[in-house]
Amino acid sequence: MATQMFEGRGHAAVYQKYRFAPGKELQQTILSYLQEKKAIPAELAVDVGCGSGQGTHFLGQHFKKVVGTDISAAQIQEAKDTPCMPNISYLVCPAEELPFAEGSVDVLTVFTAAHWFDVERFMREARRVLRPGGCVAISTYTVDMSLRYGDCSQKLTAVFRECWDKILEYSHNRIKHVLDNYKEIFEALPFPDKKRVTDIYDQIPMTVEGVVGYMESASPYQTFKEKDPKAATSLLQETEKRMLETMGVSSRETPVEFWVRHVCLLGCK
Repeated sequence: MATQMFEGRGHAAVYQKYRFAPGKELQQTILSYLQEKKAIPAELAVDVGCGSGQGTHFLGQHFKKVVGTDISAAQIQEAKDTPCMPNISYLVCPAEELPFAEGSVDVLTVFTAAHWFDVERFMREARRVLRPGGCVAISTYTVDMSLRYGDCSQKLTAVFRECWDKILEYSHNRIKHVLDNYKEIFEALPFPDKKRVTDIYDQIPMTVEGVVGYMESASPYQTFKEKDPKAATSLLQETEKRMLETMGVSSRETPVEFWVRHVCLLGCK
């Protein structure tokens, strides 16, 4: 069965504030594939596990109608409270039970959420709702992340990684899918026409506050915070302090380059 995370309003609000939209390279990878398969222009795109809508907004620029779905009512409320294009709407529902007719969806996307799904049931549902020739794009950013700032990029990344590795100790076992570059999820994709791209690198504009906020939004950090709130809070505060000292700046609004590696699974029915 699916694993429900990001349920509370507090976590959903942090998620909405600090989670970043798909980067330009990932966007281009997806759009190029859809153009190659003649899947765009299209009527309906569905963004499954949409969270607070970061990926859904990207789709709104390219499709006539976009529906974001998520099992978390708190996440969907955050998405609805965020200004968006008039062709975007949101629904609360499980990824494994999509309220769309058979063969009615042109493009199905999942951004950094598929590892929480009941993969076998979701894949059956994807095959049911996609029209013949319809496409799926399932992506995640990996734990392969780095920071760049002036001539202290290596030291800054080391400070970030020390904190990130501590947070990842509290990861749910579903994170195994991310660690194996979605290989198991790719094998479950029920279309013979499919490919897995594992080397998509995106530079996400961030601030020091944004990087720390991203770590706060991560599900392992929320688990850590539930178990030991004092230690979890202290870890982020100390990490932010060390980052600023390493950079030789005082403002948490100082911009940094946040580099992430994405994996993307692409398939055509």
